[in-house]
Amino acid sequence: MIEEYVYEIAKIDNEAPMFELPAYDPLKDSETVVSLELLKGKWTVLFFYPADFTFVCPTELKDMADAKSRFDTMWVEILAASTDTVFSHRAWVKHEKLMEWFPYKMLSDHALEVSEVYNILDEKTWIAWRWTFVIDPEGIIRTIEVASGPLGRNSEELIRKLEALQFMSKNPWVACPAKWVLWNKTLTPSIKIAWEVFEALN
Repeated sequence: MIEEYVYEIAKIDNEAPMFELPAYDPLKDSETVVSLELLKGKWTVLFFYPADFTFVCPTELKDMADAKSRFDTMWVEILAASTDTVFSHRAWVKHEKLMEWFPYKMLSDHALEVSEVYNILDEKTWIAWRWTFVIDPEGIIRTIEVASGPLGRNSEELIRKLEALQFMSKNPWVACPAKWVLWNKTLTPSIKIAWEVFEALN
């Protein structure tokens, strides 16, 4: 359910539309409810995939599951989401071997409200596209990514971006250049380096 005060679609560097959705918790094998409002104070990844019982999706979720220890180290909450029901989520986890020991809550946007507000709904198929949102502890969307239906995502690249975002959050005067990884050199935006970025990096 979308909060009543939300009127705009999700936008980069703006507050994420708040919602409350039913979810399946594979670790407890039970239904639950996830409120984005209650996750403020944490880094959150909202990981939308097209559908249960598909082909690329379980490979992505297995990849995310394999990276759990790294996400935990960064204090990142991972939320998988699709327009399927919680019953479908449970059946998928129970039958697909790639989904064994899947550790994250699986949100059910079966009413399509969140997909519409986040502008990720394919109105031809009525399923969500393959989107990733990174939301900071203040509830601000810091990355929005979309991949073509047959193209799987990569948790390593997501982790790299999360590390950069967390670093910049602690050091708000810096910018992270292309391919930046933790402890590499950063940039301090200034008119003084506008024509001398090479020198600033070397």
